[in-house]
Amino acid sequence: MKVCVLSGGTGTPKLIQGLKKVMPENDISVIVNTAEDTWVGDLYLSPDIDTVLYTFSDQINEETWYGVKEDTFITHETLKKFESRDFSELLRIGDKDRALKMHKTHYINKGYPLSKIVDMERELLNIKANIYPMTDDNVETKILINENNDGHDNKVLLKFHNFWINKKGEANVLDVFYENSNYANAVDSALDAIENCDFVIIGPSNPITSIGPILSIKDIKNSIKDKVVFAVSPIVGDSAISGPAGILMKAKGYPVNVVGVYEFYKDIINTLVIDNIDKDKINNIDCNVLATNTIMNDLTDKINLAKDIIVGYKSLNEK
Repeated sequence: MKVCVLSGGTGTPKLIQGLKKVMPENDISVIVNTAEDTWVGDLYLSPDIDTVLYTFSDQINEETWYGVKEDTFITHETLKKFESRDFSELLRIGDKDRALKMHKTHYINKGYPLSKIVDMERELLNIKANIYPMTDDNVETKILINENNDGHDNKVLLKFHNFWINKKGEANVLDVFYENSNYANAVDSALDAIENCDFVIIGPSNPITSIGPILSIKDIKNSIKDKVVFAVSPIVGDSAISGPAGILMKAKGYPVNVVGVYEFYKDIINTLVIDNIDKDKINNIDCNVLATNTIMNDLTDKINLAKDIIVGYKSLNEK
């Protein structure tokens, strides 16, 4: 059995940890959001890609779900001594993590497509799963916010990095855009992974800024429509398990609950995976629903969720 996973950088990697314990790693393909990629100084950052690489290579810092566990921060702390208005590194980047980012930066500057660089890094890290960026083109998530200055409204369009790192997600969000997505092409090998998989899993990442950009690539969304698709809700009760998903879903006009998640994915999914807490909302969801424990506090939870999804697919396939 082969699965293709759509992933952002927090919730879905937890599920990936479970999947790689219950099935051969080389039967897993992951298509990763790149709309949060950005430059910090002279360093190219692809945060969700790196988190997936670190997850498969068992290096991920599970306290932050960003960077390498037990990393040091000598370079970052030294840079802080030279900080000025136009020379600042607000994101705390570890030394080992920086090395991977420097590797990407080197080959980006030489003109390599991101998909080629990621495949190089996958092999260097001895990862057997396939990992693909959603596109080799430049797509950026932009957050439209309203800033009130001296009683006057002021609309400002921010990169996601600035919204989440600089403002820590604390803003009056009006809308979310995927800049350039209408003109971006999917990575061919990512489309092949969709075509050749048995089913697609949309992981419990932020629907608006982690999965939305992937689905904004027309070739990917059209390919997925022909597959069996399971989506795992990152919303339990009336709030997101982590991150700004609730704020951003509300800004896009979706209720912050599993019904809102269904509304976002309804044109492409066969099954919505929800937490047991939300069983009372099943009648408001017009697709197959798998209710189980979706809160992944430890490896056992991750493995059990992965198993439940696979069993759910087999049961659906037998009908």
